Order: sequence, then C-alpha cells, then structure tokens
Amino acid sequence: MATPPPNLWATGLGRTSIRCAQVLLILALASVAVYGLLQIRLLVIPVLIALILAAAIGPFVNLLRRRGVPGALATGVAFLSILALLALAVTVIVMSVRNQWDELVAQASEGLDELQSFLLTGPFPIDQEQLNQARQGVIDFATSSQARSGALSGLSLATEFLAGASLMAVILFFLLKDGAKIWNFLLRPFSGAKELKLRRVGTRTMEVLGGYVRGTTIVALVDTVAIGAALLILQVPLAFPLAMIVFLGAYIPLVGATVAGILAALVALVAKGPVVALIVVIVVIAVNQLEGDLLQPVVMGKSLQLHALVILMALTAGTILAGIVGAVLSVPLAAVVWAIIQVWTAEDPRLEPMNPDLPPAHTQPT
Repeated sequence: MATPPPNLWATGLGRTSIRCAQVLLILALASVAVYGLLQIRLLVIPVLIALILAAAIGPFVNLLRRRGVPGALATGVAFLSILALLALAVTVIVMSVRNQWDELVAQASEGLDELQSFLLTGPFPIDQEQLNQARQGVIDFATSSQARSGALSGLSLATEFLAGASLMAVILFFLLKDGAKIWNFLLRPFSGAKELKLRRVGTRTMEVLGGYVRGTTIVALVDTVAIGAALLILQVPLAFPLAMIVFLGAYIPLVGATVAGILAALVALVAKGPVVALIVVIVVIAVNQLEGDLLQPVVMGKSLQLHALVILMALTAGTILAGIVGAVLSVPLAAVVWAIIQVWTAEDPRLEPMNPDLPPAHTQPT
C-alpha cells in the first residue's frame, strides 16, 4: 500500500504559517477599522470625549439621584456646571491676554534685543549675517503661500472644532441622562456568562476612565498652582493663561506638562531675561519630579496600570493618527483596553458595580 503524502499544514512550519496568516488577517481588519474610524473622526472623537467626561461626572450625577434629585434635573445641574466652568476659564484667559498684550509686546521687543545682543557677544557668538539670514527666513515663511494655506487649514480646523464641540455636548448630556438605558440596549443580544462579562467590562471601563480623568485633574491643578504661583511671583506676563496651558498640558502624560513649562520659560526669557527663565525652568523640573514620584502614584492609584513604555507608544500612535486630540485620548483608551483584557481573562479582582442604575447581571433590561 502506498504511503499517503504528508500533511504539510500539520508540520511545525505549516502551523507557523497558519498563525502568521491569522495574525495578518487580524492586522488587516484592525487597519481597515482604524481607517474607517478616521474617516468619521468628527463623530468618533466627540463620542470618545463625551464618554470620558461622562465617566468622570457620572458619580456626581448618581450622588444627586441618590439624594432624591430627579434624573433630568441632576443631569442638567452637572451638565450646566461643566459648561459654566469652561466658559469661565475661556473668559478669564481672553481677558488676561487682552489686558496684558501691550505690556507683553513691549517687553518682548526689549527681550528680543537682549537675546540678539547675547547671541552676538555670548560664549558662542553668532555672526550678524547669520542672524539676519535667520530673521529673513522667518519673514519669508510668514509671507509665503505655505503660511497662507496653513491659515486656511486653521480656519477649517476651527470650524470642525466648533461642530465637534457642539456634538460632544449633546452626546454628553444624553450619556449622563440615559447612560444606563443605552448600555442595557446594547447588551440585549447577549445573555448568560457573556452578558456578565460585558457588564463587568462596562463597569471597569467607566471606573478606569473616571479614575484617570479625576486623578489627572488633581495632578493638573497642583501643577497649575505651583507653576502659576511662580510665574506671578516672578511677574512674568500672561501668567494666568500660561498656567491654564500647563493645566491642559497635564492631560498629555509624560510630555504635556513639560512642553507647557518650556513655553512658560520661553515667555519669561523674552519678557524678563535669562535669569528669570532659568528660575522658571527649575520650578518646572521640580514640579515634574514631584508629580512623577509622589502625586501620580498616590492620586492615580491603580486606575492607570500601564508601563511608561506602553504610555509612550500609545502617545506616539495617537499623535500620528489624530494629532493633539489623539495624544490626549490615546492613554486612557489604552488603559481601558488593558482593563477589558483583564476582565475578559478573569484576572481583575476589582469588579464591584460602580453605577447603581445598572441592574444586576442576568436580568432583562427594562
């Protein structure tokens, strides 16, 4: 009897080929999904931001509901409070810039003259011709067609921002008001163990997002107060707007607060000279050390169980895919993905329900 031919797919190389084909198929599907989401980013980004804000504000809404406040009223109070805080911050920043703009322009002119003198006579002197060439290059770029096209792109981005902000506000309101009903509706096709796991996924997602936002906000407030107080004491112009930039920059881990501090140091250099700028740099470094060694481990706790390398990779990928918004959203989304993996593999012991409005597992949604 003839020996049957060997099954090539049963060998080690065959099994490896099958696994490689499966990995390539998964990567292809993931690439198509990411590409599709990027095409509708004007919808995806507001939904993600609204979900993150809802996770942070949700406990306050639930607290009001437990105190007997009707659901619609509790949602309205939380929603209007957020809008009022944002409007107050924008108003204060605009008024501060308007009131100090003339002073900043005058000090900037003097600071640039001092900087030019330092570059010409400092320990590493630069020729006047080189300085003139650099200045002419800046002027040429500012008057070029590339700069004008960039201005038009900026106008388009501003329009998209306003549309996205309006959509985000509407989505946030409905998530705060009917978040439990929306989640129950999405879970209707599932039952049994799969329903239980999905409910735990929802619980952990809201817990991770809420803990991340609240912890980052506390860290950002500490950074803002410390650096803003230093800028006020040193009489650096636009101290309050710069402090607000530090606050917003803290939501980009690893690099956000540092970049904002560098911007503050540059303003101090132009307006007050190198000595004040050096003091600002020292303050920024000290605050960053305090944040990394003390504040984040204590305040963030275990809500962000990611290695620094994972955070850096997530930041890079998010920035490449969606710019600054991607840098802000990438780290909490990576933390959510890791939390979901832990829940799905039964490696996460912290599965207590966080939302009292959600019914127990294995119950039919109303």
